[in-house]
Amino acid sequence: MTPPEQSLLDWKDGEIPVSRQFDDPYFSLNDGLAETRHVFLAGNGLPERLQEGFHIAELGFGTGLNLLALCLLQPAQPIRFTSFEAFPLSADEIARALDHFPEARAIADPFLTQWATGKRAFTLGSVTAEVIIGDARETLGQWTEKADAWFLDGFSPAKNPELWSPDLMAEVARHTAPMGTFATYTAAGHVRRGLADAGFTVERRAGHGRKRHMSIGVLA
Repeated sequence: MTPPEQSLLDWKDGEIPVSRQFDDPYFSLNDGLAETRHVFLAGNGLPERLQEGFHIAELGFGTGLNLLALCLLQPAQPIRFTSFEAFPLSADEIARALDHFPEARAIADPFLTQWATGKRAFTLGSVTAEVIIGDARETLGQWTEKADAWFLDGFSPAKNPELWSPDLMAEVARHTAPMGTFATYTAAGHVRRGLADAGFTVERRAGHGRKRHMSIGVLA
């Protein structure tokens, strides 16, 4: 496993970060911000469900694009966001990636400034965020909170199967509040079965762009 702060990237077209380890881009080549809004926000019924104390958790922080998309909603009430990331990017790498999305980049400086100092807990507007560094197969089991909604945004299950294992999906369910939800860009059968076995009612929906399907679910 690559130590934290040493993620190795290639840059497609000079602007889209691609993990050398997983040979997978950090966001969709077909407008990653639009995909985030379609999959993770709309897929979890956001912003309609947001209320004071609402807690969102995420597997795979990456460039922070999902967090910034959430902040762009300008939630009226304080909400919480917790992300699990094994291979954190540097502030410079994140800034370079976010330049691809001017709307997100425009609000990113307070986050980037704190990230560059090593802070992994910070507040952006009404969103209190924490990024837990380490292998989610270890760190999620130690987490004591429960999320109202999950963004399952690891690298492709074909490239990073560890982040989609049945055991980890069971941990996701164990750390989900009653009637909590998940959304993910993947519709891989083994992922959907793992989530269903963990207790979620799983539904396949139309994906974003060229992706035919995505998955959403609610904890039964």
